[in-house]
Amino acid sequence: MGMQEYLKIKYQQNRRDFLRGSALGLGGIALGSLLGCNSKPSQKIISQILEEQNIPLGSPHFLPKAKRVIYLFQSGGPSQMELFDYKPKLYEMHGQEIPASIMGKNRISGMVNNQYSFPLAKPAANFSQFGKNGTYVSDLIPHTASMIDDLCVVRSMVTDQINHEPAVIFTQTGNQLSGRPCMGSWLSYGLGSMNENLPSFIVMLSKGGGDQPISSAAWSSGFLPSHHQGVQFMTGKDPILYLNTPDGIDRMDRRRALDFIKNFNELQNENLHDPEIESQINQAEMAYRMQLAIPDIADLSNEPQHILDMYGDDVLVPGSFAHNCIMARRLAEKDVRFIQLYHLGWDHHGALASGIKRATKQTDQASAALVKDLKQRGLLDETLVIWGGEFGRTNYCQGALAKDNYGRDHHPRAFTIWMAGGGVKPGVHGETDEFGYNINTLPVHVHDFHATVMHLMGVQHEDFTFKHLGRRYRLTDVAGNVINEIIS
Repeated sequence: MGMQEYLKIKYQQNRRDFLRGSALGLGGIALGSLLGCNSKPSQKIISQILEEQNIPLGSPHFLPKAKRVIYLFQSGGPSQMELFDYKPKLYEMHGQEIPASIMGKNRISGMVNNQYSFPLAKPAANFSQFGKNGTYVSDLIPHTASMIDDLCVVRSMVTDQINHEPAVIFTQTGNQLSGRPCMGSWLSYGLGSMNENLPSFIVMLSKGGGDQPISSAAWSSGFLPSHHQGVQFMTGKDPILYLNTPDGIDRMDRRRALDFIKNFNELQNENLHDPEIESQINQAEMAYRMQLAIPDIADLSNEPQHILDMYGDDVLVPGSFAHNCIMARRLAEKDVRFIQLYHLGWDHHGALASGIKRATKQTDQASAALVKDLKQRGLLDETLVIWGGEFGRTNYCQGALAKDNYGRDHHPRAFTIWMAGGGVKPGVHGETDEFGYNINTLPVHVHDFHATVMHLMGVQHEDFTFKHLGRRYRLTDVAGNVINEIIS
């Protein structure tokens, strides 16, 4: 940038820039005229002024149960019928039509809209009782079953959305439309980072088969400052692309270059008061510090063999779910606030038996290992681990019901997630009817789920808002109740 361009940026403001830059000054003049030159502002007026500002919490509203979150999101909609919601009635009535009194006139997806027969389909799994309470768990997830006494299994989740993209976005952001901040961004913005050398919100993806994609809008910061969006770790040797200093460039030379650019950004921001300029400064500084922090975290050579064996055969394969789980534990040890894993491959409209067997083989051992590993290191009590998808699956078959080949459609009215650690009470919350179609007791809406996670992190969800385009927004929109029954 030449001197002329610099002077133009610094001094030649247009009318919009002038009004934007002088808004606080004009407000101060108006305030002074209302108060009188020698008057001190009242607490009421100060509160009104502060109400107009977007100020991060900085610290929790109250003592939190959890310091951090690890969210193991299973994208595609895991079938609760094959995993956690044991329904003997489905074995008994396999192939018979779902009773009209159960199905009612509830919404169904477009994929079965022209289907005239809805035969019940038995689970493609067997169930046994585990733990001190004899909780029924599928034989497809033996590692999860082995730690059932540490889990809070919520069998009564409900969502408003029936299609993948809006359902994923709704589960992550509290709204079905892209553009809102996700839960990780809200917590990053509100509570800040616990480690200045790492982002407060990190995302990792693994692919388990199938062609159902996931959008980066799921970890977007929306209208919050952009440095609060999730930082995606890539597969391969370098988790963060272009992070390393190029060959031939000294680290101190890079520092001097960043300082020079930072000075220009700060000069520009004095006039524009643009949050995105501040985000650019924060992102550049974070990248510089990450150059030293990331290689150490990504190096698994110091992990004992028995720990690697806990997570499974794929633990050393970058991009696998097992690798991402052990990385999540290492990031938790470094006090990353919100760690989001997405595993794709749970959308089983057909070939359910083989598909869900593949998905559970990829995820069961590592999910359980993560919880057990955190527990043995004394980290589970302060880490909230969440496992679940965007909705569940129907109890009836999608398409023709063959003996060994059938699938299930999307089902938003009842599905299962589990949580562990971080102040949740182990046990089972909520029940569905004998067909697993409707919720009988203790429903938990997605907004309730968000409110509860916020509460466990010490945040009163109704008091945590951000003003955007004249309206105050929050993660839970205008709803959400904390589920106190699952809090220890």
